[in-house]
Parts: sequence; structure tokens; C-alpha cells
Amino acid sequence: MSTFDNREESFEKRYVHEQELQFRAEARRNRLFGLWAAEKLGKTGPEAEAYAEALVAAEATANAEERVLDAVRGDFAAAGVDQSDHQLRRTLDELLETAKAELKQG
Repeated sequence: MSTFDNREESFEKRYVHEQELQFRAEARRNRLFGLWAAEKLGKTGPEAEAYAEALVAAEATANAEERVLDAVRGDFAAAGVDQSDHQLRRTLDELLETAKAELKQG
């Protein structure tokens, strides 16, 4: 195998690894976001966990972030929880950074 082939294979492996980490971070972010939203909705214990896990399941679909936001927006509207779209997106972004940090720590 040539040096060029080795470099190409290395880049491909790194890309796959980075994509896997991104997927895991987004799934963890969705869980954290679900727990945050569940708290705002007055859910606790197993009910809050189930709510968070439902948002993690959305990660496997197309437009996952929008689906998660739409689900929480709808639930907040139905429950009368006042949160702006900006606040929801900011929380989602903050929790992604938290999830990435948690993954780095192991």
C-alpha cells in the first residue's frame, strides 16, 4: 500500500470516527434536552426518562433537530410553558456542548 493510500485510509477512518462522535453527542444532547423539557413540563422520574428517550429516538430520523424542537414546542404550548424559540435553540446548543464534554471525559 502506498503512502497516499495510507493517508487516504487514515482520513476516512478519522471521518467515520468524527461522524460517530457527532451522532453520539447529538443523541446525548437530545436526552439532556428531554430531561430539561420534562422538568419544565412537571414530569419526574420514569415519566421524565421516557420523555427524554422519545427525543433520543428522533435522532435516527431525517431533520432530527427540527423534529426534537417541534415536539418540545408542541408539548410546551399544550402545557402553557412559555419558552421562546430562541431560548429552546440556545438550550439545545448549550446542551450539545455539555454532551460533547461528557463524551470526551468518557
